[in-house]
Amino acid sequence: MKYFMLCLLAAMSLFFSACNNNSSQQKSEVDTTGNKKNDWWKEAVVYQIYPRSFKDSNGDGIGDLKGIISKLDYIKSLGIDVVWLNPIFESPNKDNGYDISNYEAIMKEFGTMADFDTLLQGMHERGIKLVLDLVANHSSDQHPWFIEARKGRKNPYYEYYHWWPAEKGKPPFRQGFFDVDGSAWTFNAATNSYYLHYFSQYQPDLNWENPKVREEVFNIMKFWFNKGIDGFRMDVIPFISKDTSFPVITPEILKEKYNGDWAQYYASGPNLHTYLREMNAEVLSKYKDMSVAEGAGVTLATANDFVDADRHELNMLYNFDGVNYGYLPGKFKTPDPNGYKLPGFKKIYTEWDSVFANKGWGTIYLGNHDQPRMVSRWGNDSPEFREPSSKMLTTFLLSMRATPYYYFGDELGMSNIKFDKIEDYRDIETINMYKQIQLKGGNLQDFMNAQKISARDNSRTPFQWNNTLNAGFTTGTPWIKVNPNYTTVNVEDEAKDPNSCLNYFKKMVLLRKMHKDVLVYGKYQLLDADNPNIYAYTRGEGAKKMMVVLNFSKDRVGWDLPAGMQIKPIPLINNYNTFIPGKTLTLEPYQAVILELK
Repeated sequence: MKYFMLCLLAAMSLFFSACNNNSSQQKSEVDTTGNKKNDWWKEAVVYQIYPRSFKDSNGDGIGDLKGIISKLDYIKSLGIDVVWLNPIFESPNKDNGYDISNYEAIMKEFGTMADFDTLLQGMHERGIKLVLDLVANHSSDQHPWFIEARKGRKNPYYEYYHWWPAEKGKPPFRQGFFDVDGSAWTFNAATNSYYLHYFSQYQPDLNWENPKVREEVFNIMKFWFNKGIDGFRMDVIPFISKDTSFPVITPEILKEKYNGDWAQYYASGPNLHTYLREMNAEVLSKYKDMSVAEGAGVTLATANDFVDADRHELNMLYNFDGVNYGYLPGKFKTPDPNGYKLPGFKKIYTEWDSVFANKGWGTIYLGNHDQPRMVSRWGNDSPEFREPSSKMLTTFLLSMRATPYYYFGDELGMSNIKFDKIEDYRDIETINMYKQIQLKGGNLQDFMNAQKISARDNSRTPFQWNNTLNAGFTTGTPWIKVNPNYTTVNVEDEAKDPNSCLNYFKKMVLLRKMHKDVLVYGKYQLLDADNPNIYAYTRGEGAKKMMVVLNFSKDRVGWDLPAGMQIKPIPLINNYNTFIPGKTLTLEPYQAVILELK
């Protein structure tokens, strides 16, 4: 009780001091690194919703827009600022909406344009901004453009896509990420040519070298901006420019120039930044809303080419170095059986922070629709440690100097479903990789074991609203199975528990907002880089300085404060009910604390 009262008093003091801090900080337009402050997207917490799995309103087993509308008050209660929706556009759903057949219509399973208008209005009434997914590297093969293009070479839409004439022989190899044969080329008999698709054969790549294609994309963006949306997350936007001579890329060239990574090659198109500047000039600069690139293939060296404000391209990008860490080289998303090493994890996030120390702006995320659940991948989803490790990861995400992207359900500590059978999967990536390994005579059991940790469908299971049938997601048969732990991991139960993952997330969001001078804009400095268990860093400078200490292990760990460092005794936030200050901090398994420095 004494500890509780001390925490309560500290929280009250924290609130009033934060109010004073916030009133004074409005006078400042530049942070300590020279970055312009008060861009709303820098200070925002972005909450990603996978519409197919959020809430079903009509019992067909598929989440929809009316389902999201029915839960807007819940979304508001989280304290978040922005919702990013995965694609809601008309699609045959070969890749769950990332194959678009009409960019200005709503997927029938999701509802109508009137539903969208109601959703947008409801979000704006609650002070929530809405960001949509721009999928402009490729379309669906069922898009009218491609239906026409594949009819013949003289069709005007033929030049909307990339082709290799068959009379020139087989095209130079390009890696396809989704198809069984691993090739990014598919033959089309009517044109006697191969069309390019970096992902699946159902997702032909658009030809951005054609100015008509760029005009089409810009008009699509204007259509949605004019409806009132607040920005775009841009799917694999670094891939839009191609070297249309299609040179031969040998394994040696790939290794020497692109670290053996096809994504880095794809993100190095000759006209990429010309097209992004044109997009900015024609669209983004006129609406002044948020733009974020899915930074596939982007490196530390190239990141600011996208987001340095002086270049007039995009606001932010998110990288893949962090989420790709800990996989065995040369094996498809196979986690190291010994787990990932924390010093390497720290090095990645510290290097990416340094990229934006003087210009540009970063993002941070640990999970999304393309990744497994963060608590299963980066924490510990065993019954004993799921809650503390989930809260610890939330503390990390919301205390770094970057815009945090937080995936729906992670606020509950939702975990991987870990399917045993390939028949339970719905994702084209997992299904076709299984077939590819099967054709090559590979070890399917090893693959299935790896997918229990890394498969994308782990994060796509239905949101867990309550402990009734199907977790309250649908009255019908869900499009993908519900995680059985919904009986204990759900909104209804966690809302009643002040110590739940859900309520901890809300507290951490509030703390970030109350101390944005430090937790949004403050300088980041890593401490004890080689420690295998503790990730510790400071935020801010001078009188406004905090220290974040995270125990990434399942053991109780002692950690010595750096020489000369003094802390205030009561943490600003703590995912346990105990904390004993001293020169050596004793941290419980997966404990997270944020401390003010004297």
